Amino acid sequence: MWRRSASFILDKQQSDAAFKPDTLTTSPPPDTAAYSSMADTFENPNPKISAYYQTRAQHYGVVTSDWLAQAQAAIGQNPYDNGTSASEVRVADPDKPFSVIDEFNNWRKQPDLAEAVAAIRALAAVIRSSKATTMMELEIELKKASDSLKSWDTTSISLTAGCDLFMRYVTRTSALEYEEFNSAKSRLIERAEKFGEISQKARRIIAMLSQDFIFDGCTILVHGFSRVVLEVLKLAAQNKKLFRVFCTEGRPDRTGLRLSNELVKLDVPVKLLIDSAVAYTMDEVDMVFVGADGVVESGGIINMMGTYQIALIAHSMNKPVYVAAESYKFARLYPLDQKDLAPALCPIDFGVPIPSKVEVEKSARDYTPPHYLTLLFTDLGVLTPSVVSDELIQLYL
Repeated sequence: MWRRSASFILDKQQSDAAFKPDTLTTSPPPDTAAYSSMADTFENPNPKISAYYQTRAQHYGVVTSDWLAQAQAAIGQNPYDNGTSASEVRVADPDKPFSVIDEFNNWRKQPDLAEAVAAIRALAAVIRSSKATTMMELEIELKKASDSLKSWDTTSISLTAGCDLFMRYVTRTSALEYEEFNSAKSRLIERAEKFGEISQKARRIIAMLSQDFIFDGCTILVHGFSRVVLEVLKLAAQNKKLFRVFCTEGRPDRTGLRLSNELVKLDVPVKLLIDSAVAYTMDEVDMVFVGADGVVESGGIINMMGTYQIALIAHSMNKPVYVAAESYKFARLYPLDQKDLAPALCPIDFGVPIPSKVEVEKSARDYTPPHYLTLLFTDLGVLTPSVVSDELIQLYL
């Protein structure tokens, strides 16, 4: 089987720079660095269990030569759009008071819409339906709505980060200085809808940026179900690339089964692995692709349980570990170890009765330090883990 390392591809990109004037840039365009994206979308009927799983290096960024053109093309036309435009406004019942949680749940009914994007759409609706008469009243109302959404699931990193980025992006504008309130409100609505539209299309941009790293004959290991990773593999299959995928089972919720079913529909060769077989099969793997629930300030990621041990094995066997994550998942967190994470609990079924005196570890996610990761594919560009803190500063300024 033909194999190629990530360094080979990076060297090739650098050599191509001699023939293309703008092959590599060290950071994404400043106006696009403010845009962000979001996570998973399902009900949280049991508040005792986290909604997170009831549903589910050098200091520079490596950016492909035509990143800006690709991003603009993806924003201009996206064949994977779910058909809902940014300007589409839901018709509310005039007799029913507006509820940001109800609006959020309405958006979450769309199966391909991430939880954080649904929150952004709901916050935009807050501005449209607001009866405030001053900018101060509107800001207070928006802040209360954001806090309500974040409290819906306090363990969802992407939901919290998406709400925070929305507040920073929308309210930090010259519209707040307008003397005429209606003009200021219109400007805020315009910025809110633009933020939501670009966030919704981040997955497509990430998929386009990752294609240079997937080559014919490669074997890709994935863990659990990630809609961003699925979009990456889907685009590679549509580009007629020949590759196969190893899917871990993804215990305890077995989301890897779902991903393997989706890949079979694309005619991609798939092998399903039990989670404990990762080390056994790693010598056949060329690269690891995982998603993330959150990207933290250190450049590490928080993702479903088992990601850390996969990264450890891949690192020990010199296999690149790539992360696909939207920029709205960039969170202002700095965990030092696994126990620094807020607990996200997941019900576990062993298939047999467990004695009451046996303690069961129910944590649904773990933290992978940055030195075990190779590159992060985001809608801001292709970044090394060490550059994430710089991007966070730009996003939250």
